[in-house]
Amino acid sequence: MDTSAIRQVLTQRKAMLENRASKVERDASHRDEPLSADFAEQAVERENDDVLHAIAGESLHEITMINQALARLDAGIYGECSECGNTIDEKRLQAVPYTTQCIQCAEQAD
Repeated sequence: MDTSAIRQVLTQRKAMLENRASKVERDASHRDEPLSADFAEQAVERENDDVLHAIAGESLHEITMINQALARLDAGIYGECSECGNTIDEKRLQAVPYTTQCIQCAEQAD
């Protein structure tokens, strides 16, 4: 397993997510553009803010998962299932590089 390539993928994804979260926060706070004076339009803008906050929350959650994966890389335990201790299949790690469980344990958890 090429851990330097994995680290690069995780680091790039983290940077993209941090950028997204920053933009979402700026848009949701209306720092660049205040809310409309029209009440109906404000209601729509507030609904959009709820969607933006959900997007930011998902981005922050994924950043946390990436940070944990980077810590596992540093500790030398990246790719070990947190439940059974078996090696996580490389294809699974390519699809979800911050996963903590092998496919069998993940399916049992669902």
